Amino acid sequence: MQLHKNQQIDMTIDSFGAQGEGIARLDGMPVFIPRALPGERVRVQIVKVDKRFAFGRAMDILEASPDRREPPCPYYVQCGGCVCQHMSYAAQLDFKRNQVAGCLRHIGGIDVEVLPVLGMDEPWHYRNKISMPVAGEAGVPAIGYYAQRSHRVVDVQGCMLSCDAADRACAAVRQWMVEQRIPPYNEESHTGLVRHIMTRVNRLGQLMLVLVINGKQLKKQKELLERLRADVPELVSLCVSPNEKRGNVILGDSYQVLWGQERLEDTLCGNRFLLSPLSFFQVNPQQTEKLYQTALDFAGLTGGETVADLYCGAGTISLLLARRAAHVTGIEIVPDAIRDAKENARRNGVDNADFLCGPAEDLLPRLVEKGMRPDVVVLDPPRKGAEPAVLEAIITCAPRRVVYVSCNPATQARDAKLLCAGGYQPIRCQPVDMFCQTAGVENVLLFTKE
Repeated sequence: MQLHKNQQIDMTIDSFGAQGEGIARLDGMPVFIPRALPGERVRVQIVKVDKRFAFGRAMDILEASPDRREPPCPYYVQCGGCVCQHMSYAAQLDFKRNQVAGCLRHIGGIDVEVLPVLGMDEPWHYRNKISMPVAGEAGVPAIGYYAQRSHRVVDVQGCMLSCDAADRACAAVRQWMVEQRIPPYNEESHTGLVRHIMTRVNRLGQLMLVLVINGKQLKKQKELLERLRADVPELVSLCVSPNEKRGNVILGDSYQVLWGQERLEDTLCGNRFLLSPLSFFQVNPQQTEKLYQTALDFAGLTGGETVADLYCGAGTISLLLARRAAHVTGIEIVPDAIRDAKENARRNGVDNADFLCGPAEDLLPRLVEKGMRPDVVVLDPPRKGAEPAVLEAIITCAPRRVVYVSCNPATQARDAKLLCAGGYQPIRCQPVDMFCQTAGVENVLLFTKE
């Protein structure tokens, strides 16, 4: 049967896609249908047809899955973030487990048992950091999240994943922009001032707010601070990060403190951390502790090992490893994060860890060439995965164990294939639901030398 645009057809959903969309098949051709669940009978309108696949829209659910739920968020249909709200939480965890297993099998050629996903008791309002793009016009800003597969900003008044203080902070910035007619950023013309609003909240409830601007100076700073201090008593830091580059990178290369603390202190796994606006820190503290404990368990440290922690950020994993190892070397490309890591080690009484600033793909091969031979390597790269030079250096220095933490099962599976070709065997796999209600999942994969 030949599919064509706007055609309506009844289909049965048989599996999930990578972004939580349902997949039906017609004569072997996959049709991707957002907000449809496996087992459902759905009336589908075809919206796009390619040579090997098609996209459809669910017009009517003819037979609903027992896992279907009514999404509680009023922005669910427009927003591109929480794409799993229409399914039960148990179904979300199963979807993510299958996503990890599918990537490892089909991309990495790896057959390893994927353990059940570690979930949350209350999978809402868990984010300690949010970044909202800003669009619209002077006096009428749109502040929210991008619609799925687009850069159109969906204007939201509150997010079910953020905390109340963060919502009030964004509302205060919105009111200031309206009253002062502050122009929002226009991505096409590269004009306007305010690009993003980023908030970070610690476990004490204290809030840091960072405005990312398309310029060097923020106008009407006094009025903004007055508004924020009146509406958000939890505010302890107001910063600005200039970013005049085109592209999708949110923060600029530097920041300025306009008021309050330069860095925010938070706690994780019994350690205290100072965090600058540019430092990486996991967004879900409760699940992060499960994730890092898993990585620590997989490392199998007994006290005498040397460890390399690649993409170490502010040293969150490094300090945990150092408690059980002889020595840890952390590598990170962001200078502010390395500064924070060194300070965090000092504040937590850790004297057996050092931190090096630079790209892991440059530093690690040079260290290995000079004779570095860690017993264990831990890596937690960005979504794009590790550079080939990093993986080659790991294979060359031949650590006994490699613990790979990833927020992208596809790139992790790709990299796992190279490690396996270099003599490593994956033996344990533990996903963690770090990004509840979304299609994202963190995964910890343990390799040992064959």
